[in-house]
Order: sequence, then C-alpha cells, then structure tokens
Amino acid sequence: MDLSSELLNLIIRFGFNILVIFVIVKLIYQRNHPNNLDFVFTYFMFNALIFFVAFSLASIKIDMGFAFGMFAVFAILRYRTNPIPIKEMTYLFIAISVGFINALSGTTISIHVILFINITLVVLTYLLETYWQHNALILRSVEYEIIENIKPENHEKLLLDLEDRIGMPILKFKIHRINFLRDTVRISIYCKN
Repeated sequence: MDLSSELLNLIIRFGFNILVIFVIVKLIYQRNHPNNLDFVFTYFMFNALIFFVAFSLASIKIDMGFAFGMFAVFAILRYRTNPIPIKEMTYLFIAISVGFINALSGTTISIHVILFINITLVVLTYLLETYWQHNALILRSVEYEIIENIKPENHEKLLLDLEDRIGMPILKFKIHRINFLRDTVRISIYCKN
C-alpha cells in the first residue's frame, strides 16, 4: 500500500469514526445532558486519541504482553478530580470502544460488519438514553418531619404533602427509619422521570 492510499484510508476511517462519535455524543448525549460540556470535549478527544493510537499500532506486530499492557494503562487511567458518574463513564467507554473498533477493523473485517457494529451502538445508545431512561423510576430518599402522617390511615395526606413538596407525582413510597426523638422519618419515594 503506497503512502497516498494509506493516508486516504486513514482519512476515510477517521471521518467515519468522527461521524459515529458525533451522533452518539452531540446528538444523543449532549441533548440529554446539556450541562456536561466538559464531558463532550473529553469524549471527542478520547475517541480521536484512541483511534490514532490504535490505527498506528494496527500495522505494527505486537506481542500479547504489550497489548495487555496497553489495556492496563487505559484501565488504570483516571482523572485526579471528582469521580466520574457511571453514565458519563459509560459514554467514555463507548467513545474509546468506537475508536478502537473503527481503527483496528483493517481489511479482515468487511465494511458491512463495521457499519452494523457502529449503527447498532448508535441505535442502542439512543434507545436506552431516550426511551428506557425516560420511562425509568427515580428513587429519592427524603427526611420527613410530620410524623403524624406516617400512620396507615394518613398515608393519603403523606402522599399529597410529599407530591406538593417535590413538585412531581409519586408512584409509591416506602417508610424506612423512624426517629421519634427527632420526630423525623426516612422515606424512599419513587417518581416518574
């Protein structure tokens, strides 16, 4: 393979890779998480870095120990800031995986398989983020001070008071811990997202 065809191959693969990660990060993630712009930058940069590293190493014959070492470096990689929430960590793993898949596909995997993998990741991410997440129940734990309302005959008053305070309908609740010394109770409430 001469230099111009190798460079053209790199440009086409990287363009396709950026298109896929753009759909996942900008059109799916950022639409549902508009306040997390720092993560958008991180996802794009991780994806591009992983793509170029994997593409560069794809033509080099490496042994299994070196390959495991590379994965170990990425496995222990973490920022020295607050822990990343699990959903953002999942998007980071998606960005890394898409970069690896698109860079290492080479000529041994057909373009149809690569398209199927990328389309499946995009569709699955969209469906889970949009439909599953919006139909899931939100669990919140509150400390409640009107101890009189925890009696079974006052549960309707309790429910109405909790809904008024949090501003959303409550599907169910569970009373966990009652503290008669402080006249408080710990209640788990389940709301629709």
